[in-house]
Amino acid sequence: MREKLSALQQLAVDSAAEKKAFDILILDLRNRSDLTDAFMICSGNSKVHVQSIVDAILDKYYQTRNKPFAVEGYSGGTWVVVDLGDLIVHVFHKKARLHYDLERLWGDVPVIKAVGQ
Repeated sequence: MREKLSALQQLAVDSAAEKKAFDILILDLRNRSDLTDAFMICSGNSKVHVQSIVDAILDKYYQTRNKPFAVEGYSGGTWVVVDLGDLIVHVFHKKARLHYDLERLWGDVPVIKAVGQ
């Protein structure tokens, strides 16, 4: 499914893409979860790359005068989860993404946008 991204989704996608994140996709959870409207999933090649992607997303988000609800996993750099309310961002090291395979777990939800595939 191709839909127009919300401003928050576009901010996260653009920030991640600027840092060369790859396999960026957004899963539409509006009809499946009370927790959030969407997941963004993307990958980086190393711990430092994952952290730089997260930093870029947070820098742009802070510029909107908002603060994330939570950031988990940053120091480990293999799977960082950033809760932005209507969007939960998952930034994976490429090997961790293959292992956890969130796309398969949420395989029955629509993909709003896939980037870098």
